[in-house]
Amino acid sequence: MMLSKIVKEFDFFSSHSKGMRVLLLTNLIYGLVGPIIELFIGAYIMRNSSDISLVVIFQLAVYTGIPLTFMINGFLLNRIKIAWLYSFGMLLSGISMFAMMLLQQLDTIGVFLAGLIMGLSYGFFWANRDFLALNTTNDGTRNYYYGIETFFYTITGILVPLAAGAFIGATDKNGWFGGHVNTAYYILTAIVFVMSMFASVLVHRGEFVNPKRAPFLFIKFDRIWNKMLGLASLKGLAQGYIVTAPTMLILSLVGKEGSLGLIQGIAAAVSAILLYVLGRVTGPKHRLLIYGIGCLLFMVGALLNAALYSALGVILFMMCLLFARPLLDIAYFPIQLKVIDYVAEKEKRNEFSYIFNHELGLYLGRLFGCGLFIVLARYVSEYAALRYALLVIAVLHALGWFMAKSILKEKELA
Repeated sequence: MMLSKIVKEFDFFSSHSKGMRVLLLTNLIYGLVGPIIELFIGAYIMRNSSDISLVVIFQLAVYTGIPLTFMINGFLLNRIKIAWLYSFGMLLSGISMFAMMLLQQLDTIGVFLAGLIMGLSYGFFWANRDFLALNTTNDGTRNYYYGIETFFYTITGILVPLAAGAFIGATDKNGWFGGHVNTAYYILTAIVFVMSMFASVLVHRGEFVNPKRAPFLFIKFDRIWNKMLGLASLKGLAQGYIVTAPTMLILSLVGKEGSLGLIQGIAAAVSAILLYVLGRVTGPKHRLLIYGIGCLLFMVGALLNAALYSALGVILFMMCLLFARPLLDIAYFPIQLKVIDYVAEKEKRNEFSYIFNHELGLYLGRLFGCGLFIVLARYVSEYAALRYALLVIAVLHALGWFMAKSILKEKELA
């Protein structure tokens, strides 16, 4: 019975285009390194520095490098195959981690430069990934595409943090490598580089086509796209906090890196199956509901963290967040691509122009989110930054539901 269901799901997956299948498999392999980059870079900085704001400075540098690379990528697409640019982005993530590990002393400039390289990596990765997702799917298949992609990422979010966190924790506890815990980080960095190489080779099997040569830098856009930019800014506002805040909360109130991986794995095990089912059975009409549930979970988690501000509060926040983030993604990305489909046809522009412009909207929100944390941590207190500001961010982010509702009510997108 179970075997027949698995075969049925595999057949359904195989029924989609080769480009979509190769893209999903590539992202699965690269997804194995994502948790290491997101979680343990922050842990490494905190372990080797007494300045908690350096974690956010690193993230701010990442966010600065992303839109810069989106623009560079736009010009390079006229000369270089998209698969090569996609591969280069994945390989750069390992190079950035090596750059961080080679710093003899973590200071603002060194951390910012390492973060900037990571931003270049993400920029090449996301710019080309978004375009390929747009062109290998349609509105009817995007819930499934993002459902299965998020399912992959959630599964890796179970295994990788548990394994990597246990490895770092065991190194610290048992005195492996002469008691040098940073050696564990060096080994993880090497693993990231190897996996990135494997993913960068696989993507070339997709036979992907570059976007048509056309201008992609514009200032004025259709009013529907301007609403989409508002939604992107609110999404970016939350990203500026939730990429780094969980790591700092766990290390401050719960424990070390082993706890970091364990907590990530608990809620992810349940959400993985839920997300696959949602991607399989839901359609465009369900996106607003899914987005609303994600916003609500984020607010509930932030409220519990603010009310309790303890190990229990952090665990409850993380469990809410581990359900909220994928729910938000599975609804947000199909909405974004549907709007791009519409406005690109209406304004007769290159789809990449909207992908680039969307990244600028995200960056404005991320800049505000990271900037708020740095100001609070350095000039008020880290306590205020981690306990109360997170709740404010969650409430502001929830306004995105009303923005998404306004976008989807447009008769052209109905």
